Amino acid sequence: MLYDAISFWVQLTYVGRVTEYLDPSAPFWVIGADRPGPWLITCDHATNRVPPDINGGDLGLPAADMNRHIAFDPGSLGVSLALGELLDSPVIATNFSRLVIDPNRGEDDPTVLMRLYDGTIIPANRHANAAERERRLATYHRPYHDAYEALAQQKADPAVLAIHSFTPQLTGRPRRPWEIGILFASDDRLSRCLISELQKDASLTVGINEPYSGHLPGDSIDRHALRSGRQNTLVELRNDLISNVEDQRAWARRLREPLTNALNAVHQKDSADA
Repeated sequence: MLYDAISFWVQLTYVGRVTEYLDPSAPFWVIGADRPGPWLITCDHATNRVPPDINGGDLGLPAADMNRHIAFDPGSLGVSLALGELLDSPVIATNFSRLVIDPNRGEDDPTVLMRLYDGTIIPANRHANAAERERRLATYHRPYHDAYEALAQQKADPAVLAIHSFTPQLTGRPRRPWEIGILFASDDRLSRCLISELQKDASLTVGINEPYSGHLPGDSIDRHALRSGRQNTLVELRNDLISNVEDQRAWARRLREPLTNALNAVHQKDSADA
């Protein structure tokens, strides 16, 4: 089942046209694989789709929960698609809910298959055994990561740009003050330059490794950027600010110059240090 399908398809046609056929049953999509830009834009939590082989396409949650951050990163797909166009760079995006299997977790991470998230029990996951976990890894998680790495290897030195969104407030927690967060782990070269660019805008409250830590062993950035020395940064946008296509496009436009300047600054520094 794909919840809020009308909103979803608007995201795919945000420029007023479908530039490539996207199979709605595919576990992931690659858009603009041959684009020459320096970025690889990734969207690990793009949709809330539950494939039919998962409990008949129903995790047992009401639509209201499936349209929340627990099931996907609302708005992140539209921002990713828009950035792909603006930066002339390829995009890879999942087409399964993070509650099916979380592609931004290592295979041995205990949260790769969530049974409880932000106070909500996931009924169809409650009794999922090791065999079911392995089946979901083989069907969804691994094919996505294989395609991710293959796409990264098409360029000599791609900069990985991971787009995510976060909820303004977790259940029972204080409201989060940031409009945007920049996450990083051991390699902070690109992220630090991007933070400096974003902080030039006095209207922004920029979270530095907020609302989450950027260090998560086995996650997508660790697997495809840190281990191979690729430039990388993870952008978290507050999801109430990207709840419609117009705002998603506006944030993509807002990010284009800071991203470009940050990557240029890193390249200049690397050249000076060589």
